[in-house]
Amino acid sequence: MTARELPVLDLVPPGLPPGGPRPAAAAADARVAEFRPEDQALPRFWIWTLGCQMNRSDSEEMAGRLLGAGCAEAAGIEAADLVVINTCAIREAAEAKVIGRQGALAALKAANPALRVVLTGCAVRERDRAGLGRRFPAVDLFLRPDEEPELVERLGLASVQGPVGLRAPSPPSPGRGPAVVARTAATTLVKGVPVSAADHLAGSRADAVASGSVRRESAVAAWLPIIYGCDKTCTYCIVPFSRGPERSRPFDEVVSEARSLAAAGYREITLLGQNVNSYGHDLPAEGRFAHVAEARRAGQRIDRASRPDLAELIEAIGSLRGPDGGPAVPRLRFITSHPWDLSDRLVDAMARTPSVCAALHLPVQSGDDEVLRRMGRQYTVEHYRERLDRIREAIPRLAVSTDVIVGFCGETEAQFEATLRLLETVRYDQVFAAAYSPRPGTPATRLPDDVPAAVKKERLNLLLARQEAIGFARNRERIGSVASVLVDTLEPERIHDHDGEDEPAPATLAGRDPFAAPLADGWVRLAGRSRENRLVHLAGPPTLVGGIVDVRIEAAGPYSLRGVLA
Repeated sequence: MTARELPVLDLVPPGLPPGGPRPAAAAADARVAEFRPEDQALPRFWIWTLGCQMNRSDSEEMAGRLLGAGCAEAAGIEAADLVVINTCAIREAAEAKVIGRQGALAALKAANPALRVVLTGCAVRERDRAGLGRRFPAVDLFLRPDEEPELVERLGLASVQGPVGLRAPSPPSPGRGPAVVARTAATTLVKGVPVSAADHLAGSRADAVASGSVRRESAVAAWLPIIYGCDKTCTYCIVPFSRGPERSRPFDEVVSEARSLAAAGYREITLLGQNVNSYGHDLPAEGRFAHVAEARRAGQRIDRASRPDLAELIEAIGSLRGPDGGPAVPRLRFITSHPWDLSDRLVDAMARTPSVCAALHLPVQSGDDEVLRRMGRQYTVEHYRERLDRIREAIPRLAVSTDVIVGFCGETEAQFEATLRLLETVRYDQVFAAAYSPRPGTPATRLPDDVPAAVKKERLNLLLARQEAIGFARNRERIGSVASVLVDTLEPERIHDHDGEDEPAPATLAGRDPFAAPLADGWVRLAGRSRENRLVHLAGPPTLVGGIVDVRIEAAGPYSLRGVLA
């Protein structure tokens, strides 16, 4: 038979693990052999994921759906027949990475005419569709983030026996079987701009989980999206125009997915959302949540009465129990939080739920109120500090990380110095910083981008250097303590010590290096995260991967710790 580039094929039969081997039984009648699907014609796929944890979770779903359609994962981009690029558009540099690869992709397509390229993620915005082909000439198909669940259907890889589009059962009509309702992407308007409606994503996630169509990137820790989109007002941010308005998943569906992850042996779950602690405000009011009523202290006012919130959700997941009676989910994290919704209810729930890790990512963006006003953040530095003081009082060993933008429109030297002072005062454990770059279509493009590029670079380097010193000091404080570490990585053997990106160089290592002596027989180098989300390197048997162990910290660098089994 003639091979086709992207054929329509049967789905993997029910009960077969995603990506597992297809049954090889020969046709009972030779006359129908030519109608059997051609395994060799299925595209081998490779997914390139940039940006945030939500993108990584989205890529897990896309990979799972492709595996479920019978596709195999390629070892690398050069061996792929299908390349899916899940983009980030938060900063100009992220999109520039993809634009810079267009020539290389074109060369791969010349060498392999069957190669198809799909671009999705935040770089695909509805109002920009007409110009995407010019910016990304090597791309064959563009999908908005909310269209990712349609990837298999759009490529013609869905089963000919299955319904077209994303479907889910609805209550059956009297005397008839279950009906189906299509779940496909739609658009809505945000400030007159067409964007993703995002209202079908909760249902498509439920479909993916129910069918096993999520290829988890780890066997130890799992992402669990709970809210999609963004309703916030940040003038510099493209996310509301890329991902649409906030849409929460139903409370019981989230708890059910957490329960299934625990049953599958996952030790850590991270709840995801662009603004994860805004969860639930758009869900219907229910009597069982009548005790939920705390209003926001900043930003847009919303009606929270009798609607589930993140506090309710983490307590429900934290109350799940395993066969031994202990927490079914030993570790629970959530990202990314917004200062608008860091409520007292959430703080108290974190403090009294043992599964919740002592780490919080709370973006501040600037240490100056006027800059925050121009950014549209709708809180003050005083409000931000009050919330941090409240949660640190409740959880004394809490590790705090943040995001900072330097060189935003009109930022003066004094305003930048205010941000540096905030870092010194708060003493963050980690800071993710970037120089401001205008994103076309955002309100900030109407402001003058008047901080010279050289000044932005200088300020960024100063801030990173200041934070490196703070982070190093914070890590040195951990020397001699014992950390509970979830081991999740078997590190490759190193020819030269200290040559890893996350490894501190000898000149910046404080304490006694536990790797100075040869490893014990059968031991390897491992890595994991403490409950405070600090990266910890240790040595031990490979069987420790997936386990939670106590590690005595003996050395520290600016970005990681080293220790020995306690």
